[in-house]
Amino acid sequence: CSSDLGAVGPKMAALAGEAADGLMTHPSNTSPRYLREVTRPRLEAGAARSGRSVVPRLMLSTLLATGETEEGVRAAREKQRELLGFLYSTPAYWGSLELFGWKDRGERLLALSREGKWGEMPALVTDEMLDAFVPTAPYGQIAEVLRERYAGLCDWITFPMPADPAQDATRREAIAALKESGP
Repeated sequence: CSSDLGAVGPKMAALAGEAADGLMTHPSNTSPRYLREVTRPRLEAGAARSGRSVVPRLMLSTLLATGETEEGVRAAREKQRELLGFLYSTPAYWGSLELFGWKDRGERLLALSREGKWGEMPALVTDEMLDAFVPTAPYGQIAEVLRERYAGLCDWITFPMPADPAQDATRREAIAALKESGP
């Protein structure tokens, strides 16, 4: 039986290092830089603290912007912009924003959420932020993008289900391509 933990903050990541078999990231904390500079060191410190020689596996619950066409990819990217606007209005998820020097965006998003101005929030998520946080490519290229982005950083990557069941076959092909060589 495997024991895995989900974690956002430093204490849970360290606890996963100390006691769990794996850590599932939150979508707000899956940029390669965050994984290298924050998540992995916390896991390693937790493992060392408990005398473990093995660092738990890292499972990414990453956001993706993918689709069958460039238009579909752009639409998926805009949906992720909306989601990040919502997620980063929550201070507990600001670790990635702080690492990249974008904490002010989180503060502005929080203010907009408190004012009920949900429709204004996506505009605060820039293309630069999307590039940092959301792997983006058509289905035929997304496996390679994920491999390049996360090489050596994780053991598993979640792959969200398509909203349109007509895309199941294309999604299945992308997942098979990713499985061939792993993340």
